[in-house]
Amino acid sequence: MNLHFRQLLLSLTLIVTMTSEANETFSSLEQQQISIPTSGLFNRSNAFSIDFDMLNASEWSFPLPIGKASLSDDYKMEIKSKKGDNVKAMFDGVVRLSRENVSYGNVIVIRHKNGLETVYGHNAQNLVKVGDKVKAGQTIAIIGSNGGKTYCQFEIMIDGRRINPEIIMDVTGHRLKRQTILCERSDARINVSIIHNELAKANKIGLLKPDNINAKSSRLDPFNGGHEFTINLSDFNPSDWCYPLPGSHVISPYGGGRHHSGVDIKTRPNDKILAAFDGVVTMSGPYFGYGNCVVIRHANGLETLYSHNSHNLVKVGDKVRAGQPVGLTGRTGRATTEHCHFECRINGRPFDPAIIFDHLNKSLRMDLITFTKSTNGAVKVKSQKNYMAKSK
Repeated sequence: MNLHFRQLLLSLTLIVTMTSEANETFSSLEQQQISIPTSGLFNRSNAFSIDFDMLNASEWSFPLPIGKASLSDDYKMEIKSKKGDNVKAMFDGVVRLSRENVSYGNVIVIRHKNGLETVYGHNAQNLVKVGDKVKAGQTIAIIGSNGGKTYCQFEIMIDGRRINPEIIMDVTGHRLKRQTILCERSDARINVSIIHNELAKANKIGLLKPDNINAKSSRLDPFNGGHEFTINLSDFNPSDWCYPLPGSHVISPYGGGRHHSGVDIKTRPNDKILAAFDGVVTMSGPYFGYGNCVVIRHANGLETLYSHNSHNLVKVGDKVRAGQPVGLTGRTGRATTEHCHFECRINGRPFDPAIIFDHLNKSLRMDLITFTKSTNGAVKVKSQKNYMAKSK
């Protein structure tokens, strides 16, 4: 197996829209030391990936939008600007460290839910404290001076090791690179490589058919370069779909106060979880709070996710048919009872599965579903009635 293919499989197995929350409590050492391993980051695997193409404009920020950046050989970035400028958080996260340091002056370290940590040094004033949740673009400090220069010393770390910021962004152009990176731990080193999805660039003729869709094409744009597409659920035959857990009942709906990204459905332990549609498995393995998780990419443009499984029955690259068992109900990850956490996604973004399925009758809705992508990458989902749903 060549290196590129191995990396691609790792990326698809552990693709990170990382939905787990960053730690909100930190040890005394984490609050004192800038470079320190991230607890639990590589517990389940020696690799994870981050898909920056999924982020919209509000989900990342250059630390000093009007600053002039330069990079040293040891991957420390100096972003020069004028006194009084605001230093911004690069991604959403939680403040791990905020204090004065001999080498960095007033410094802030933010741990992000995508697995990265960012460092902001030589601040005139820190505006956040340890444990604060911050949003991308939020002002966290006022730029300071050191050695006669007014600048922010900015760094990106993985597991306490500094990495090259140019892998993630265009330093001079202040632009996030729309790509996926693979982060691998090898002994005491962290190797970071770029995963290119050339099939996505080459797909100019529409969605793939079920027999042609495969793991390599799992990130194809269902919008086909446009901003809108529609799925007519009434066109589906009974063999084209399946309710993921027949006989179940909903124990936790989509949304709500805790922003639940799917629906929790329950029957009994080790019950068979069924694929909702034909497709290809793009992820199968343990994934943070999701526990054992399966993600399937479907030719209709959707992705479905099935998690907390006691056991996964499929592997990455497997072609599955609607109704095929893909896992067994369990309570792995953050779960208090055996159930299936089921998500529907478009472009990696979850939406209410009740738009697709009638949970009460375990049936497919016979509606016209329109997906509209805005300029910032957000997706709106609109349902228009056709005629009454038919049970399978």
